[in-house]
Amino acid sequence: MSFIAKCFQIFHQGGPVMYLILACSVLVAAIGVERFMYYRKMDTDMHEFTGRLTALLERDDWAAAHELCRQTQGIAAMVAAKGIAHVQRGCANIESVLEGEASLAVAGLRAYLNHLDTIVTIAPLLGLLGTVIGMIDSFSVMNIKAGQPQAITGGVGEALIATASGLCVATLAMIVYSYFNHRLDHLLTTIEQTCLLVMGHIKQEKRHEIA
Repeated sequence: MSFIAKCFQIFHQGGPVMYLILACSVLVAAIGVERFMYYRKMDTDMHEFTGRLTALLERDDWAAAHELCRQTQGIAAMVAAKGIAHVQRGCANIESVLEGEASLAVAGLRAYLNHLDTIVTIAPLLGLLGTVIGMIDSFSVMNIKAGQPQAITGGVGEALIATASGLCVATLAMIVYSYFNHRLDHLLTTIEQTCLLVMGHIKQEKRHEIA
């Protein structure tokens, strides 16, 4: 029997709950691919970006700084571009603007991660449900054959397939969730660094105007 045929056989032995567990695994894979591509797009080479941005801000060249942020890929550059655009328009409360833009950016970064957290919880429960249903069928009087105790033990073995599958999916979801949480922390740090850089130069500029 080929490996694929064996997998299909094991899948069907797990019962109807296996379709829900399969849906969870597909969702984990889809979210993982989507988030990986999105996070890669939102990442920024902070060393090069902050170096060039600092040089422009020290010269008070806000137009060039805004253009640099627009041309730089990454979530930190996007937030800085919106903040600097408000500076150019003479907005007074830049700190609140940057906080608002950062909050919106973080909301975009956190999208779909709560789904992974839910799957971590629900996948083992679905597996347990499938096992309980299988156990009920295994111990059904109709399934007990005289002189064949393996009818029960074999049914119990098949029922445990659902639990094993649920645990595997939950483990995969937890790994993916932990990985993107780590990436999220890194991107949050880049946003904070950029906002502090912009706000620092704005405050420095105000002190020079007062002096």
